[in-house]
Amino acid sequence: MPYTITDHRHRFGAWAASRAASVVGCRFTVQQGKIIIQRAGLEELGRDARCLPDPEQMDLQHRAWRSRVITMAATEGLSFTHGVAAKLINVYLKAVFVCGGQHDHAHVRALHPPIDSVLLKELSVRDVGGLRREWNEARRVRWSKFDSAQYEAVIAAMRRVLGTAPFWTIEQHWQGYQ
Repeated sequence: MPYTITDHRHRFGAWAASRAASVVGCRFTVQQGKIIIQRAGLEELGRDARCLPDPEQMDLQHRAWRSRVITMAATEGLSFTHGVAAKLINVYLKAVFVCGGQHDHAHVRALHPPIDSVLLKELSVRDVGGLRREWNEARRVRWSKFDSAQYEAVIAAMRRVLGTAPFWTIEQHWQGYQ
């Protein structure tokens, strides 16, 4: 079978997601991350933006994806939090879709952004949306330790700030590229 751009996006997305989500206290290899992504069904989603849920279903589906990723991580002998699972999912889907030129597709606009300490710090420093207290609380907990409710609270705060803008635009505050 020929090597396609879909294969290429999947490999890159799995690499980027695995490197981004592997943190102190939850280290794993790129190969383990790729296996988890595939077993959780994310590779199939990555084939076409139309496979993603409708925007109004994204949060509910994201919760199901996180649960599935956590279950698949356990089969690899890993213990993922919702924060680590979300980072793996969000970086993978960002690489495949947002940075893959489909950033304006309605389903892609609703994808959750990757959350990390760099983003949360800048949201707090700039008091984005007047939500410094929420951003600081998330920083105190640490993204890699988020349970489902903590993760969803940060997503809800981001949604209040962004309104109808694409979710990826919150990353204008991410300083990790420097």
